[in-house]
Parts: sequence; structure tokens; C-alpha cells
Amino acid sequence: MLPSWIKKRFPPQEELENMQLLLRTLHLHTVCEGARCPNIGECFRRGTATFMILGEVCTRNCRFCAVKKGHPAPLDPEEPRRVAEAARKLNLRHVVVTSVTRDDLEDGGASVFVQTIREIRNLLPGATVEILTPDFMGNEKALLSIAQVPPHVFNHNVETVPRLYREVRPQASYNRSLRVLELAKQVMPGVFTKSGLMVGLGESREEVISVLGDLRSVRCDIVTIGQYLRPTMQHLPVARFVPPEEFKEYEEVAYSMGFRWVASGPFVRSSYLADAFFASLEKGARE
Repeated sequence: MLPSWIKKRFPPQEELENMQLLLRTLHLHTVCEGARCPNIGECFRRGTATFMILGEVCTRNCRFCAVKKGHPAPLDPEEPRRVAEAARKLNLRHVVVTSVTRDDLEDGGASVFVQTIREIRNLLPGATVEILTPDFMGNEKALLSIAQVPPHVFNHNVETVPRLYREVRPQASYNRSLRVLELAKQVMPGVFTKSGLMVGLGESREEVISVLGDLRSVRCDIVTIGQYLRPTMQHLPVARFVPPEEFKEYEEVAYSMGFRWVASGPFVRSSYLADAFFASLEKGARE
């Protein structure tokens, strides 16, 4: 039985059809669909989506994620242009691009992020760009290439606390993820860095606060904290449904540490309402 704060109304299918038709017409993938995000109805109805590049098949097997796993198809050289075209058709002011992890590629797919950013700026020169990247296996050259066309927000999620990595993210490394965020800030000092983590996987309050401290130690500007929800019965079970007041506590602790923006709540996801959050962040930076 789900607690009351976890229940969410899904909009009628007809309210989602325009977005789905656009994505299918342009042969694009979204993490909204691939990861079975609980906010997909709300975002599609608002006319926003988080584009997922490098195909739809991930080379890693994280036990919380519903994105397809296996052997990816070859890169599609037209994918960056089609992402930009979709963003233009949607008239997006803030474009969010993520990807599957591609450990089979020498640069982890960084060059495709670069090309996608360039295509978006060509078709939508007034839009801001946020990217949510994999760890590129810690490849510093990959990050340096992205720094040549710096996005407005660079996001890389730590996802969970270090103790749970072996169970939750067996092919990832907590320290490597922190290093990615640290290096991103070093090579793109004017870019907001962002990270996120899930709760409800068996972590303690102290462990969450420790992760927040680690993120601030690498000068991460923005953090998102959301409830883990089991996408299918083949994925890790939920250990606990975290109550809203605990999310509020994490928000207050994070702000006290110096984060520029904090989103903490049961349905918060890395890119949820990213356009609104970025607009508020920029306004605060100007005032």
C-alpha cells in the first residue's frame, strides 16, 4: 500500500499524444519514457521532455533503472540535429539532454553531447541548455571537450550513498562521480554544476547528509533529492517511503551547506521542472 504522499494522478492519454507523436516522428528517445518516470504525464502535458541521446540501450546494469540494458546499436549521426529540431518545435526555453551510458565508446559519447549542444544553439540560440551525463569512465578529455561548448548546467548524479553502490550501481564508482563533478567545475567555472540522489533504498539520514557534504566539497551548486520508486518487479525493492518532513529537513540542511538551489521531495527527479528551477536560479544570481 502506497502512502498518501506517493500517489499521483496520471493524465488522460489524449493529453500526451502530441508529445509522443513528435518524439516518434523524429525517432527520438526520452528518459521520461525509458526510465518510467512518475512525472511523465505532467511534463509531457506541459510540453517538456528530457531528451535521451546515444540511443536507448545502456551498457550498464544499475538495479534501480528501467532503461534498456545490453549491446547498443551504432551511433546515429543525425540524432543531435533531430533533438534540436524537437526542441525548436516545442519552443523550449530550457533544453535538457541526458543519455544512456556508453562504455563501449572511447569518449563515452561526449562528442555527441558536444554536437547536440551545437545543434540546439544553431536552431534555438536563445535557449539555455542543461546536460545530465554519465561518468565517461572518468575520462578527463571527454569533459574538456564539453567545456569547449559549455552548457548552462552540467548535471551528473551520484544517485545513492557510497555504502549502497555495490548493490545499486555495481559498475559505477562514488569517488569517480565526485571527481566528474569536481573536474566539471574546474574546466567550466561559470557553469552551474548539479547532482542528485534517491532515498528510500536503505540509506541512513547521516549517510544522506554526508553525501550532501561531499557534493559541496567539490563545489556542486544544485542538488535534487527524490524518493526511489521501483519501476518493475525485477528492480530493487523500496526499503522505505521517506515522509515529506524528512525531505524538508534535507532541503534545509543542504541550503545551510551553501547549495545555490535545492529540490527535495517525493517526486523530485534530476530534470523535473528544470526549466522553472533554472529560471529562479538565474534570477537570484542577477539580483
